[in-house]
Amino acid sequence: MKSVASAFAVVEQNFADPVDSEKAFYQGAIPGMLRTLDPHSNFVDPAEYREMQRKQRAAYCGVGMEIYPDGNKVAAMRPFVGAPAYKADLRRGDHIIAVDGKNAVGLGSGPGVLVDSAKVADMLRGPCGTQVRVTMEREGSPNVNVSVTRGQIETSIVDAFWVKPGIAFLRVDSFEAQNIARDVEADMKKLGEENVQGMVLDLRNNPGGLVTEAVRLAGRFLRDGQIVVSHRGRAEQEQVFRAQAVPAAQKYPIVVLVNGSSASAAEIVTGALQDHDRAWVLGDTTFGKGLVQAQFPLNEGAALLLTIAHYYTPSGRLIQRDYSHQSFWDYYTHHGDNNNTQDIKATDSGRKVFGGGGITPDEKYPNPKYDIFERRTAPVSMVVYHFADNYFAGQKPSLPAGWQPDDNTLERFKAFLKKENVPFTDEEFNANKDWVRDQIRYEFYFRVWDKPAADRAQWQNDPEVKKAIESMPKAQELLQNVQKVMAQRGVKG
Repeated sequence: MKSVASAFAVVEQNFADPVDSEKAFYQGAIPGMLRTLDPHSNFVDPAEYREMQRKQRAAYCGVGMEIYPDGNKVAAMRPFVGAPAYKADLRRGDHIIAVDGKNAVGLGSGPGVLVDSAKVADMLRGPCGTQVRVTMEREGSPNVNVSVTRGQIETSIVDAFWVKPGIAFLRVDSFEAQNIARDVEADMKKLGEENVQGMVLDLRNNPGGLVTEAVRLAGRFLRDGQIVVSHRGRAEQEQVFRAQAVPAAQKYPIVVLVNGSSASAAEIVTGALQDHDRAWVLGDTTFGKGLVQAQFPLNEGAALLLTIAHYYTPSGRLIQRDYSHQSFWDYYTHHGDNNNTQDIKATDSGRKVFGGGGITPDEKYPNPKYDIFERRTAPVSMVVYHFADNYFAGQKPSLPAGWQPDDNTLERFKAFLKKENVPFTDEEFNANKDWVRDQIRYEFYFRVWDKPAADRAQWQNDPEVKKAIESMPKAQELLQNVQKVMAQRGVKG
């Protein structure tokens, strides 16, 4: 510490420009120290820490709208149905150009940098009951000025519906919020869980979050008291988390969908259900993030997210992938089947499983490989998003039930790509017509009926979901087999 203080004194006295001590330590010294430890220990500044806590609460005062950078502007991605923004007729596709008369364009940190949407989000939030004036740019219309009365916003990242008669589809986007398990219970009660004959649990691209929510979700499907996950570390005594069963969730088979972006809490759920032979796991090997981060608040509202322990599945296998012989960049961008063949464990019925490299599925279903045309028109490019702006041209989006993009819509999209100078050939376009139809349908359904309707239409036609439904007998066989094994061991439940 004397060396650090001495070095900073030299910098402070001799650097060519005035030195911001907060920047030197908050953006330099502290993050630099943490980067020598592991890929997940992190420093969060006060603004980031407040946002992280807000997401965990899943409730705040504001207008109720997801926003996203779009060049030097902020795009309205999703006004929540029933929220103040929705009632004020703010729409997906609008661009926020001012809030209470203050400019909201070009708030990035330099030329060519995407606008900082967090700054705009802060401008939109405020005490419940107060008004905020939002100026929107809407294609085909003059600028739209609306006054929105801020209200209490509660968000949900859970959805459940019948993907086919008797088969429930449960999607959990992340475990970042404290209302995941509560919302699952509510959705399953509304669906009628007593009528479920099988479930597809979709944890693809779920980055994880709160271990308590993961334990509650996994635990509802397990026998009461079964281990869900444990963790232990140098300064931490071993802690074991156990299931609290939900009787209605004990009887039907489950197929879990995962991929390489399923991480942390999503891997806890998957590992627990696999180790107890409660679910058939389909997809790609998960990310392999099994480090426990504790929050240590610092001065000025900042915090350390420090790794204090490792997660282990019920069979005792380590979830965390090895990161000791590669850069953090390689760790985050390149992963796959990296199981430790020395870390061999067994499920409740005796099936062999490996640790030290995420959760390996029972059945492989690799992520689709996108060609160059698909990459250029994928949602992240926002090409289809902008096409929808052009298509509806400021009119309130409306479509008949069951609408599908016809040939005329595809020709309009093709002309739009040319107008926007997106490179492609006629052969590429014709080869990807099904892809184009899916992307357009999703975007248009989102605008007319909101995200759940768009998601459900997409999942109904998802080949991996169809494969999961076909795999339900394998999950049923697992369930019956482990029940026999437990009965032979004299385990009740």
